[in-house]
Amino acid sequence: MATKTDPVLLTQRLIQCASVTPDEGGALVLLEQLLTTAGFECARIDRGGVSNLFARWGNYGANRSLGFNGHTDVVPVGDEAAWTHPPFSGKIIEGVLWGRGATDMKSGVAAFVAAAIDIVSEAPPDGAIVITITGDEEGDAVDGTTAILDWMAREGEAMSACIVGEPTCPDRMGEMIKIGRRGSMSAFFSARGVQGHAAYPHRAKNPVPALARLMARLDAHEMDQGSAHFDASTLAVTNIDTGNPTTNVIPATCSSIVNIRFNDHHDAASVTAWLNEEAGRVADETGIEITLTTKVSGESFLTPPGDLSDLVASAVEAETGIAPVLSTSGGTSDARFVKDHCPVVEFGLVGHHMHAVDERVPVDQIHQLKSVYSRIIRDYFS
Repeated sequence: MATKTDPVLLTQRLIQCASVTPDEGGALVLLEQLLTTAGFECARIDRGGVSNLFARWGNYGANRSLGFNGHTDVVPVGDEAAWTHPPFSGKIIEGVLWGRGATDMKSGVAAFVAAAIDIVSEAPPDGAIVITITGDEEGDAVDGTTAILDWMAREGEAMSACIVGEPTCPDRMGEMIKIGRRGSMSAFFSARGVQGHAAYPHRAKNPVPALARLMARLDAHEMDQGSAHFDASTLAVTNIDTGNPTTNVIPATCSSIVNIRFNDHHDAASVTAWLNEEAGRVADETGIEITLTTKVSGESFLTPPGDLSDLVASAVEAETGIAPVLSTSGGTSDARFVKDHCPVVEFGLVGHHMHAVDERVPVDQIHQLKSVYSRIIRDYFS
């Protein structure tokens, strides 16, 4: 009987790689060596100073190929002195694994890699398993999963379906699968008036009230009431700033930022058009010039409930005893890129401690996640 690949030990070794975005930290080197030894064909896909890894077991051009997408880069540790255990130690204390990336998402990567290695060595599937690991999910995500997918398109590599291993469960292991995500964008407003003395406001043109009026209108607006698979869209004013430290000068400029999470009633273009319309109305009312720029992190998307979500939900329930709900909640993930390549759903750990000081995960959850992934792989190829 072949020795089982231990996902906890692999998670420990990955945590000990200080792979803070965009540093590779040795994590992808470790995975490439492990997967190559197990018979996977690997390729490093590095772009823009970011390291990425592609690995495939099975024939090139196989009719069926199950994919996994994950990341080994992590957010900064913050105040290292505030950690109970060193953030890159990977210590296990009383059944809990501590360290940056323990939850988000080195455990997810380790669980799938361990499951895939065991299955291809014990019961090789009829098809291909594709593993795509990026070092740029926590950063700008310009040269991470997108670079891998660009390379795959050029090389003729493909996934028929894909699992993204982000933490998806709010409180209990197995309770939620993500079948889509809301779109995400930030809008940057700049208002320009005329500087003047606060004692003579009639000689100035104050941009602050104009921008405050615009922000109040945006904040009060109900974008929608949700849709069949999505919660209502949201808009949050996150910044208003004049850069003015004085009390007696009306500033010439004022800026603000809003962040918008939108469902499938909208796309980035329609939201931008609405923002421009509202800004134009306030500019006409106040005589203050208002300009807008936007940064789009991703459009809303949905993998409709069907074969893939049924496959994953069945495996989750079989291994956890919990029937998961299908959700589109939360922020963005690299599934927003994968969805242009193939159907994609997300399933992973409970996300309580991701990005936090003292990030940690019970080791039992890591073993359970490997069991879920193993069942997904077996059932997909059965």
